[in-house]
Amino acid sequence: MEITAYTMEKITDPTGILTGERYEFRLYITLDEEDELYAEGGTGIRAIFAVDGDVEKIASAYFFERETENILDFELEEEEIEAILAFCQNNLEA
Repeated sequence: MEITAYTMEKITDPTGILTGERYEFRLYITLDEEDELYAEGGTGIRAIFAVDGDVEKIASAYFFERETENILDFELEEEEIEAILAFCQNNLEA
């Protein structure tokens, strides 16, 4: 899995219930054609990155088909979540 592009947007909690800040990252990835997650129109990962004081974590993340925005029914593996967390931490200020 290689991240080729991304977008980031700060999310506003209209209810004021959530503490800290939330950011939506859309990571656009390239995969081998043999990979079961491969889609002709492209595959992406939508991740909600939460920052609350010194705590930074991935609140949610899932794969999606870029062309249709359909969610793909695959779980992210632990090392993928760790890689996404590191990516979000490194690109929050960008």
